[in-house]
Amino acid sequence: MGKRITIDPIPRIEGHLRIEVEVTGGKVTDAWSSGMLFRGLEIILQGRDPRDAPLITQRACGVCTYVHMASSVKCIDDAVKIKIPTNARIIRNLMMAAQHIHDHQVHFYHLHALDWVDIVSAVKADPKKTADLANAHSNAPGQGTKDFAAVRDKLKAFVDSGQLGPFANAYWGHPAYKLPPEANLMASKHYLDALKNQVKAAQLHAIFGGKNPHLQTAVPGGVTCGNYLNADRIAQFKYMLLEQIDFIKNVYIPDVLAVALFYKDWAAIGGTTNFLAWGEFPGEGEEPKNLFQPRGWIKNRELKHRMADPAKVTEEVSRSWYKDSQPVHPYNGVTEPMENAPLKTDGQLDEKGKYTWLKAPRYEGVPCEVGPLARTLVSYTAGQPETKKYVDYVLKTLGVGPEALFSTLGRTAGRAINCLVIAEQALTWVDDLVANLKKGDAKSYENWEFPAGEAQGVGLTDVPRGALGHWIKMKDGKISNYQMVVPSTWNLGPRDAKGQKGPVEESLIGTPIADPKQPLEVLRTVHSFDPCIACAVHVIDPESNEVHKVRAV
Repeated sequence: MGKRITIDPIPRIEGHLRIEVEVTGGKVTDAWSSGMLFRGLEIILQGRDPRDAPLITQRACGVCTYVHMASSVKCIDDAVKIKIPTNARIIRNLMMAAQHIHDHQVHFYHLHALDWVDIVSAVKADPKKTADLANAHSNAPGQGTKDFAAVRDKLKAFVDSGQLGPFANAYWGHPAYKLPPEANLMASKHYLDALKNQVKAAQLHAIFGGKNPHLQTAVPGGVTCGNYLNADRIAQFKYMLLEQIDFIKNVYIPDVLAVALFYKDWAAIGGTTNFLAWGEFPGEGEEPKNLFQPRGWIKNRELKHRMADPAKVTEEVSRSWYKDSQPVHPYNGVTEPMENAPLKTDGQLDEKGKYTWLKAPRYEGVPCEVGPLARTLVSYTAGQPETKKYVDYVLKTLGVGPEALFSTLGRTAGRAINCLVIAEQALTWVDDLVANLKKGDAKSYENWEFPAGEAQGVGLTDVPRGALGHWIKMKDGKISNYQMVVPSTWNLGPRDAKGQKGPVEESLIGTPIADPKQPLEVLRTVHSFDPCIACAVHVIDPESNEVHKVRAV
């Protein structure tokens, strides 16, 4: 039996996630993913007015500030059979685009980059060589020798003081870090630049959404910001959107490529087998044919597009802390938590039984990865020109084939590609909104009524972290059942009754581990999924029974 490593909780994510891996011969040979928080929103919603659902489900997370509202209003729209006005569709697209633009940048720089970038190494960098490196990769402003010298001196002051501030308590100096000091300094400066830029990205939401977090604009039937669709507000949105596109093209994408060139071995680490995307950003017509980002799924890593059908989704709880039931479709889903405490008396998980609060979603009976990589693969195989152009560019720059996409590195690159494709397309939606208003069409809401008796609806969206679905059943204007199948449930869910691992569990198999007391490599792959499920890490060595307490950022 190999060494058992327990990381609880995983740092730099939203929520409480526990990962256990077994290491034999320096590589992960088994893995268990455990969501340690019980949500319960589906129970809270039963018996309530369906119009409460968008506001309540939106509070599932303070990071994905719009996505649950978007799915919830869509499932109510579907249940009451309402077609929303064109302006409402465009505004919803723009708010979802703003969510993607913000989330992807925050994830790469502030949640994931420190798995690749050694901040402490940056104090050894030559600012002149760093400026040359940065300007060879992009035309971004503020990349002179003095700019990098100022950041290096700031980092050095942190190091010399013994207090690294936001960069404290990580695995600096770990042998898995490969970037030279100059690349580390470049990335460190861009980390700080991205802190300022993400504030502007969040402001995009407030222009039409009222505020951020937890927007208030989207409602069943459309949006409520019709009176604010004026030239000044639209121009402000477009100006700030252009700022974001400039940062993505001249900083974010070049940084991903610069880092990837030093970690090309990770193009063969951290992959999964099946991928699902519900698609996003509807145009005129009916879904899914009208989606800018197509709906579909990839089976067994075949680069072949298959249409996805929400009727083929099931959830099961054989390894989850819920009362046993057969796999069921979300319309008939049941959320009945067990009464007993989940951990055994020794504080360990029951790896052969139930070990997580997450259910196990399956599509056609198999686990599927969702998220930016799934969207990129589905769009690429469907022949979407915008995605194909940037995927081919990234593969050519790195000198790798499409098979490299099935990896931790591919997942990280797919997120950056997805961010740019969506941001550029959002410009066309702004222009569409202007054109529609010039025609005299200012309608943004359609009146509707609750149907008599029973009704049901589904709201499918593809949000920054992946495929999200809300399913509602209502009777006499009240919610009789409500189920949310969220991206992190797809990605971080457990084994099923057949023994099939969840995507994160599968992705960790074969991961090299240089030092069990500093499992940086595990964090790389787990973070690449951007889990949304707060910073002590406990690593247990079963041979010595020693408990190592480590803090990570």
